[in-house]
This record gives sequence, structure tokens and C-alpha cells, in this order.
Amino acid sequence: MIRLTYAMVDLWCGSYWRPPKAITLDIDDTADTVHGHQQLSLFNAHYDERCFLPTHIYDAATGHCVLTILRPGKTPDGKEVRAHLRRLARRIRRHWPNTRITSAADAFRHIGSLRDPIRGDSHYGRREATDWCEKNGVRYIFGLPPNTGLAAQVFAKTDAVCVRRATGNLDVVRDHAVTRYAAKSWPRPRRVVARIEATRKGLDVRYVVTNITYGTPARFHDDLYCARGRAENLIKRRKSQLASDRTSWRSPLANHTRLILHTAAYWLMRTLRDTIPKPQPLASGEFSTIRLRLLKIAVRIKETASRVRLAFAANCPDAELFRDLVGALILRPT
Repeated sequence: MIRLTYAMVDLWCGSYWRPPKAITLDIDDTADTVHGHQQLSLFNAHYDERCFLPTHIYDAATGHCVLTILRPGKTPDGKEVRAHLRRLARRIRRHWPNTRITSAADAFRHIGSLRDPIRGDSHYGRREATDWCEKNGVRYIFGLPPNTGLAAQVFAKTDAVCVRRATGNLDVVRDHAVTRYAAKSWPRPRRVVARIEATRKGLDVRYVVTNITYGTPARFHDDLYCARGRAENLIKRRKSQLASDRTSWRSPLANHTRLILHTAAYWLMRTLRDTIPKPQPLASGEFSTIRLRLLKIAVRIKETASRVRLAFAANCPDAELFRDLVGALILRPT
């Protein structure tokens, strides 16, 4: 199953005409609720459901789904995260040994170049994962759960933000801070960026740990880390519009194969949408709209010895678009 999974990385690398100069990878998971007693399904207290918790990895620049991994319905530990990152990095470097990674946010490009970075939520920022990334030249940007030690280090800035909001009677005041922090299990202090936001409802502080040593805290958090939110939207689109949560088989291998098939459907829909000319409204349409307008339509099929003819209705509203897509998608001899 592992070989089948990481073969998807080979297909993603093969989708590029030449090795890219820069890529960014977003890693996240999502709850896949089950309604039976499928193997690997577990009760997850955070979602209050019995579920799988598959991992999704996306190319931040293109929105291409690089990898999906069926997992038990529990938060991954550090050893599991490290194993996934190690296999992923090795597979990518097999194809692109010299590819450099930069932020997907244009405003951050002037700060510098990164090599093999991973952006993920707080439960991916485990000690085993961060240690492996630093030893193997991989840049990481992970969320970090709050604790009293971190709160004490940024207390002066959080207090100042609260005072500014209260004295100005403002709806929201936002600021950023940077500090060096080391948990007990960490071998060394690491750079932590804090986003501090005070509203009328209270104070909210979020932390990001990274081995990137440059960039202002505000641009680092807002332009680089927050850009990973796009991956969450892509996962929602995949679940709601391509039904990738239909994993009802008892066998984990069968359910994982279904995830791979849904990934193939995602690639096909993305390829179709990218082929639509930009002036067309469907060029920015949702997958469900494209499926309704271009795929779920009635045609008359006539097969001959040399060709297959598709006869559309005389009043088909997208006849011209179909003609353009056929010409663009047919492979030409090289």
C-alpha cells in the first residue's frame, strides 16, 4: 500500500514539463466519518465521531493534490509524521534534486528561498518531525499549541495589545511578536512567531514554530503561514463536490484505493478546469458546476470503424466550449 501511495508523487512530478525552481507543500488532515465498523476507524474526541483521519498533501502553487494517505482516526504522533515526511522528501528529490522551495505568497518572495519546506497544523509540529527536518535540510512551518511558557515570553506584547484596544475602544487590535522557545524535549531553542489579536470578546494568540530565521513576524505569519488555509478549502471542495469521504469498505486497502481513485478524479477535474479559456465563466467555476455543465449532459453516440461521433443537442449552450476543449485536450504527436 505504501508503494501505491507514493507512486502518486511520481505522477505529480511527471506533470511538470521541467523541474520547478520552487514549490511549497501543505500537509493537513480531515475527518472522514464512518458509519460501520471499518478497520482503522477510531473514535476521535475532537470531532466527536468515529472516523478515519486521512492525510492530504497539496502543492500550494498549483492546488495539485500530491498525496493522500488513509490513516486511523487519531492524531498522528511524531514518529508517523517523520516517516511520511521522510518518504515524501526522498521521492521528490529522486525527481528534482535541485528544486528550491519558496512561499506561494508573492509578497514574501523577496525574503529569500527555502528548500523542501512543509507547512502544517500544530499536531504536525512534533519533536521527531522538526528534528528530522533540521538534520536533512528541510524547512518547516508548523503551528504550535499554546502553553504557559510561551505566554510568559510574549506577555509584554500581549499586554500592550490589550491596553491599546481598551484605551482606544477598538473592535480589534492585531500585532505580532517573535521569540526563541525550547520545550523540554527539544534539543535547542527554535524561532517562534506569535500572532496576537485582541477583540471585544477577548484575547487570541496563535504560535508558529519554524527553522526559517529571516522575515518580519507579520509578513511571515500573514503571508506565508496563513496561505496554507488554501489547502483546507481544497480538502472541503474534494469532500463536498467529489465525495472523497465514501470509504465504506471494511478493508483498509479497499478504502485507500478509493481515496486514490478520488485523487485521480480531482486531477481530472482540475485539468479540465485549467484547460477552459480564462474569459469563460467556467474557468473559475466549482467542480460541481463544471460536472453539471460539461459532464452530466445528454448526447447521442454513434460509433463507426474509424471514429466515435458525439451529437449534442442543437441548443447546447456550451457547444463552442466543447469544441475548444476537445482541441486543447487531444494529445498531439511530438
